[in-house]
Amino acid sequence: MKKMNLLNVTLVFIAMLMCQNTLFAQDKVDQRVEEIMSKMTLDQKIGQMIQITSTSGDDVPDWVRDAIIEGRVGSILNAGTPIAIEKLQKIALKEGPNNIPLIIGRDVIHGYKTIFPIPLGQAASWNSELVERGANVAGIEAYEEGINWTFAPMIDVSRDPRWGRIAESLGEDPYLTSVLGAAMVKGFQGEQLSDEEGRIAACAKHFVGYGATENGKDYNAVSIPDYHLWNVYLPPFKAVVDAGVGTFMTAFNDINGVPASANTFLLKDVLRDDWGFEGFVVSDWESMSQMMNQGYSEDLKDVARQSANARLDMEMVSASYQKHLKELIEEGEVDVDIVNTAVRNILRSKVQLGLFDKKYRGVPKNSSILSATHKADAKAMAIESVVMLKNEKVLPLQQNQKIAVIGPLANAPAEQIGTWSLDAVVEDVITPLTSLKEVYGDNILYAEGLKNSRDMNTSSINKAVDVAKQADVVVMFVGEDAILSGEGHSRAFITLPGAQETLIEEVAATGKKIVMVVMAGRPLTFENIENKVDAILYAWHPGTMGGPALADLISGKVSPTGKLPVTFPRTVGQVPLYYAYLESGRPANPEMLGIPTGTPLDPVGLSNNYLDVSITPAYAFGYGLTYSEFLVSEPKLSSTEITSSESITLEVVVKNLGTVDAAEVVQLYIKDHVASTMRPKKELKGFEKVNLKAGEEKVVTFTIGADQLSFLDRNGKTLLESGKFTAYVGNSSDNLHEVSFTLTNLK
Repeated sequence: MKKMNLLNVTLVFIAMLMCQNTLFAQDKVDQRVEEIMSKMTLDQKIGQMIQITSTSGDDVPDWVRDAIIEGRVGSILNAGTPIAIEKLQKIALKEGPNNIPLIIGRDVIHGYKTIFPIPLGQAASWNSELVERGANVAGIEAYEEGINWTFAPMIDVSRDPRWGRIAESLGEDPYLTSVLGAAMVKGFQGEQLSDEEGRIAACAKHFVGYGATENGKDYNAVSIPDYHLWNVYLPPFKAVVDAGVGTFMTAFNDINGVPASANTFLLKDVLRDDWGFEGFVVSDWESMSQMMNQGYSEDLKDVARQSANARLDMEMVSASYQKHLKELIEEGEVDVDIVNTAVRNILRSKVQLGLFDKKYRGVPKNSSILSATHKADAKAMAIESVVMLKNEKVLPLQQNQKIAVIGPLANAPAEQIGTWSLDAVVEDVITPLTSLKEVYGDNILYAEGLKNSRDMNTSSINKAVDVAKQADVVVMFVGEDAILSGEGHSRAFITLPGAQETLIEEVAATGKKIVMVVMAGRPLTFENIENKVDAILYAWHPGTMGGPALADLISGKVSPTGKLPVTFPRTVGQVPLYYAYLESGRPANPEMLGIPTGTPLDPVGLSNNYLDVSITPAYAFGYGLTYSEFLVSEPKLSSTEITSSESITLEVVVKNLGTVDAAEVVQLYIKDHVASTMRPKKELKGFEKVNLKAGEEKVVTFTIGADQLSFLDRNGKTLLESGKFTAYVGNSSDNLHEVSFTLTNLK
C-alpha cells in the first residue's frame, strides 16, 4: 500500500511538473509575440492577416518580393518549389520588417508525394493509428520541402454522394469523423503545435456545415436546424480543438443566413468563447469576397468590416483586408484590438512552429520522400481501405487461373491517386495491372475496353469480350476518373459514367466469373449490374500503392477488412441516405413495395416509403466482408441500470470462425428511446478493430456513461435524460445484437 501511495504521489508530481513546463513554454511564446508586436506598425500588422498565392517555379516574382519587404503579407500558399520557398523565407527573415517568417500553406490532403487513399477511403479502414500515420508521412514529406501548414483535415460530415468533396471527407458519421479527424491532427502536428522536425500545422475545415450543401452542389446554401448543427456538424470540430489543432478554415456556406466567414456566433461565441480555441482562423479561397455574390456584403469594404468583426484572422487570396481594414479602423468600424488579437494568434503559431529559428536550405540531402517506408505505409492504408461488398466464392483468385484484366482504370496511374493530389509523382504510382502481372505472370491477359471512365465509344468492347473468353475469371477495374470528384465536381447522377455498364454487361454475357473493382471518389450506384458480377471490391482512389494493395487482396495474401464510412444508396433518388436518421411518423412498411392494394380510400397505403424502390440502402454504413467469418456474441452488460455519475461496461466475444487470419470491426451503437427532442434511430458511440488469427477469439469491452448517453440541445447545452436506452453491437449498422438498460436517478 505504501508503495502504491508513493507511486501515486510521484505521478501527481510528474503531472504538475509537466503542467508547469507547458505554462512556462507558453509564457515564453507569449513574451516573444509581444516583443515582436511592440515593433510593428498597423500596416505591418494588417499584412500578417493577408495570405497570397505565389508561383509554381523556382523564382520569386517581383510583386511577391515587394509585398514581403513592405510587410504586406503574412502567409503564402502554392509557393512553388523548395528553392522558391527557401528564397521567400530568406527575403522575409532578412529584408522584411521585423524579420517575421512566412507561414507556407499547401493542400496536403492525403499525402504529399507519397499519395495515400483519399480521406473517404482512409475512413473505410476504421483504423485511427493508420490514419494518424498517413498524416504523419504527408507532413514529413511536405515539411522537407519547406511547407509548414496544410489545409487538412476536412471534417465536414458528408451525407450526399452527389457532392464532389465527399471524397475529401471522413464520411457521414460525426463520431467516426471525430476520432479519425483527431488522429489526422496528431499525425500532422504531434501532441501539440511545436517546432519538432517533420511537424506542420493542421487546419480544421470547413467550419461549418459545408458537407450539408443543398442538392449536393458545391458552394450551395445549407439548411441545418440548430439541433443538427450541435449534434452532427459541430462535434468533429470540437474534437480537433481538444486534439490541439493549430488553425481553422471557414466554409463558403451560411449558417442561419450568415456566411461562415462573417459569422460571429461561430467564430467568436462557439470557437473562441465556448471551446477556448487559441489558434488562428483563415478564410477559404476568396470565401470572404464571395459574400458579395451571396448578397450579404455590399462591397469589399463591407466584406472586410464583417469578417474582421466576426474574428476571422487571415484572408486567403481576396484583398479586402489589404485594401480596407486600416480605413475601417480609422473610421471606428473595426476596433484595433481585433487586429491585435488576430496578429497575436498568427504570430503565436509561427513562434510555436519555430519558424523564426529554422534554417531554410531547400530539400535535405537525405529526403524521405517516396521512401520505401512511406510506400509501405501507403500500401498498408490502401489494403485496409478496400471494402469487399460481395463475394460469391470467387475471391481470392488462385495462382493457376488465367485472368482477364479489363477496364479503363486497370492501368491509369493519374486516375487512381484521386482528387487533391497536387504534388503526386505519377511515375511512382503502381497500377493494378502492373502488380497483378508481378503476381500471376503470363496468366494475365489485358484489354482496357474503354479509354477512360467517361468514354462513350464502344468500339474496343469487342476486343475486351474476346480477351474475357480466353480467361478463367475476369477482373474489371471500373469507376470514376479523378477529375469526377473533388471541389466543384458534383454529379447529379452517381452511376458508373461513360459506357462502363455496357462494358460490364457485354463481358458478363460470356458467362465468366467477374470480380468488379471500383475506384471512385464517392459512393456509386450500380444496382443494374450488381447481379452480373460475382465479387465487388470498393477501392476508392487508393493512391500511389493501390496496385500492390489490390494484388495482395485479390490473390489472398491478405484479407479485406474495410468497412463503409458512408451509406451506399440503391439509386440517387434515395439521397441523402444515412443510418442515423430521425424516426418518422407512420414508419415504413417493407411490404408496401410494388404498390400494394388496400382500402378504396387508401389504395396504396400510407407509410414512410417509396413506391418504386426499397427504403433500404444497397450497402449499410459499417458494412464490409472479409475472407473469413466472424461471430460477435450477444452483449453482456455489467448492470441494466445506470445513474448520471456512473458508467457500465458492455462486453462481447468476437471469434474468427474461418480458416483465414483477418480483422473484424466491432461497432457499438446506442438508441435513446424517448427524449425531450427527437433522437436518431441509433448512433455510433464506439468501435474496435480486432485482428484475429483463424479460430482465435477475443473479448471486446466498451464503457457506457454520460458521454455516450448525453446530447446537446438547440443552444449547445448538454442534456442527460433518464429513460430507456438500447445498446447495439455487431459488425455493421444493420447486423447487430441488442441489449437494453435504464438511466435513472437524475437530479
